[in-house]
Amino acid sequence: MARLGQTHGLTEVQREILGTVRDFVDKEILPVATELEHRDEYPAQIVDGLKELGLFGLMIPEEYGGLGESLLTYALCVEELSRGWMSVSGIVNTHFIVAYLLKQHGTAEQKDAFLPRMAAGEVRGAFSMSEPGLGSDVAAITSKAVRDGDEYVLTGQKMWLTNGGTSSLVAVLVRSDEGHPEGTAPHRSMTTFLVEKEPGFGEVKPGLTIPGKIEKMGYKGVDTTEMIMDGLRVPADRVLGGATGRGFYQMMDGVEVGRVNVAARGCGVAQRAFELGISYAQQRRTFGRQIAHHQAVQFKLAEMATKVEAAHAMMVNAARKKDSGERNDLEAGMAKYLASEYCKEVVEDAFRIHGGYGFSKEYEIERLYREAPMLLIGEGTAEIQKMIIGRRLLEEYRFQG
Repeated sequence: MARLGQTHGLTEVQREILGTVRDFVDKEILPVATELEHRDEYPAQIVDGLKELGLFGLMIPEEYGGLGESLLTYALCVEELSRGWMSVSGIVNTHFIVAYLLKQHGTAEQKDAFLPRMAAGEVRGAFSMSEPGLGSDVAAITSKAVRDGDEYVLTGQKMWLTNGGTSSLVAVLVRSDEGHPEGTAPHRSMTTFLVEKEPGFGEVKPGLTIPGKIEKMGYKGVDTTEMIMDGLRVPADRVLGGATGRGFYQMMDGVEVGRVNVAARGCGVAQRAFELGISYAQQRRTFGRQIAHHQAVQFKLAEMATKVEAAHAMMVNAARKKDSGERNDLEAGMAKYLASEYCKEVVEDAFRIHGGYGFSKEYEIERLYREAPMLLIGEGTAEIQKMIIGRRLLEEYRFQG
């Protein structure tokens, strides 16, 4: 086996796309990733390269200028990008989720207005659910939209927007009580708005402020921000799908495919950690021989490789299930949970193999060690995934007594 994480049954087109992305990662991302990450610098040149490759339109239908590829193709591309630098995959992912929401739920006018420009990378997307007082408890959203003639006025504070500064289109979930009587379940009175803005920080639009980048332990380069709405006016025709009250279901659909994406990121980071670990183990010598020949290190390498393979297989299965049109929340939850946990473990084992050098910023594994924890949180914590998995298992294996 030349390389872990092989995917069987791919078309020639899929293999060509993945080969192109892999070459791009090896030549354009890996040589500069650690330096850019240490400077917390947005990878503008890499993003330009992704635009030229057409990756911003990978899953956008051909009629809108995209490549019209499957979720599986997209997930495998994300795996490759994350092997190079996880932050690059984050720039693409939030854009992809907004494009997916438009493709699945947008009106014809909304698709025509945004998808061609998103496919070209001219408009880049971000999406927003979390708030300072909530993360997984989406139903507790307090940001509000109030109807005022042909517009809605949005007020509230949002958190953890990936691409919050560099994006020009934000899909934001807020509460909208219009047409929903008192006592309506919270998730039935939420609406997704498509908010256009100028890239940058500060007041990027009347009533809309992006204060600045949030300083993070890892996942640097890509901007993560807050978003403050104070009297932000949004035209009524920018309600996703054209009707209020559907936002929760729309966003959950987007998060479902996002979980496949996070699983793919975990696979990519774990793959790179394994590559670094097995390479270093054959360079470092102790007690007269390569440490790769010490049984304790071989055991680690064996466990690491097995985890990489298992996570990849579950990620591919979840993507293929969604592509088939079937419900995949169980498979996506399992894949996200396993891949993120295994990623953390594989990275830590590679870190241990490096010994003291793993603690040095000169070695790439130090960056991966700080990046992996984000996957334990993004698109739902491990505890949330286990709740989803448990509930779905009870549905499938209902006791007939």
